Amino acid sequence: MHLNPYGEPAVVLAADLANRPPESTEELVARCVESGLVIDFPVTDDDLSDVHEILDRWALVVDATAEEDRAELVNIMLEKASAYPRMSNHADDGWHLHYRDDQHSLAGVLEALISMGTALHLVGRGMHRLGRCAVEECHVIYADVSRTGRQRYCSPRCANRDAVRRHRAR
Repeated sequence: MHLNPYGEPAVVLAADLANRPPESTEELVARCVESGLVIDFPVTDDDLSDVHEILDRWALVVDATAEEDRAELVNIMLEKASAYPRMSNHADDGWHLHYRDDQHSLAGVLEALISMGTALHLVGRGMHRLGRCAVEECHVIYADVSRTGRQRYCSPRCANRDAVRRHRAR
């Protein structure tokens, strides 16, 4: 059975791209391929600016504090990006489902992947499992894929820094 790349890999890629926005189309393609995305369609320079806009909209999902607001924002992304699910073997690596039309641009593929992945991540793991680092001066986005679901920091470094700060404050 071939499992879909929607869910955890999609939100991890979205967080990575949002935290370190690619500066060139070549960098965007390289990071997508590195994450396991098969790019078997044309890529243009317009994809870079379109992806930056998608990531800005996705950051609104991350920053939404109420579950209803978060769900509404994801639904808007899904409505814009998704199509009927379809079976595909486009890379000759096994049949799997795509929640997008064939022959999209890279930005279109990422929009479908990120919106569907975010929806699956939030309903499957919990609506609270996207956020920004709890350290006030750190604005890094994280996708909580931990077993316990209690991630508050982007990294152990920020968690340790905050623990030291709280200890010294006492």
